[in-house]
Amino acid sequence: MLPANRRPITIKTADGLNLIGEVATPVGERVASILCLHPLPTAGGMMDSHIYKKSANRLPAMAGIEVIRFNTRGTTSEAGTSDGTFGEGISEKFDVEAAIEFSFKDLGVEKLWVSGWSFGTDLALKFARDSRVKGLILLSPPLRTSEVSDLEFWAKDGRPITALIPEFDDYLQPEAAAVAFKVVPQIKLINVKDAKHLWVGEPSVYRVLSEITEILSPQSLPLPTEF
Repeated sequence: MLPANRRPITIKTADGLNLIGEVATPVGERVASILCLHPLPTAGGMMDSHIYKKSANRLPAMAGIEVIRFNTRGTTSEAGTSDGTFGEGISEKFDVEAAIEFSFKDLGVEKLWVSGWSFGTDLALKFARDSRVKGLILLSPPLRTSEVSDLEFWAKDGRPITALIPEFDDYLQPEAAAVAFKVVPQIKLINVKDAKHLWVGEPSVYRVLSEITEILSPQSLPLPTEF
């Protein structure tokens, strides 16, 4: 865990729930901020899922990137459990919208990107439409609950989207992803050789964090392997 200003946060949703989370802010200049939407909670996904935990541990110091994480409704991590119950990716609309508003109003972010991982990619595509969001970063998108109309929204909207597609993904591999996302002309599909859905292993972690940094803080590349 590298230096950062870390503090717990509580996000209040429009339907009255308290969601627990944490923000890790650079000690020095804040170049940009990223809001992390975690994988499926019924399969163990949470704010501490390893890519996002490692992002919070490393990116503030390495790249000046502020990392905002939280547990969606009914989700538990070491920090505690958010109010409510799992909403099948439907009532989580309130969670995403509240987290974006919290980022701007309470944290004072200026450049906010939204990153989704697996289940979180569907939440991003469906609900992270706030015009203040700079763009989306999708990790292992399964397109499980996203509909064609969601993709059409982003196609018309035109904001940048980058999707990292693991070669051996359990749900959507590169060839199928190219077909599924064809409706979104501005999307950048990055096919990652040898990677899997959960991005296990330091080479996969380094690749994901480098791609995030390429978008938010390119001047910080290459990321150090020692600190």
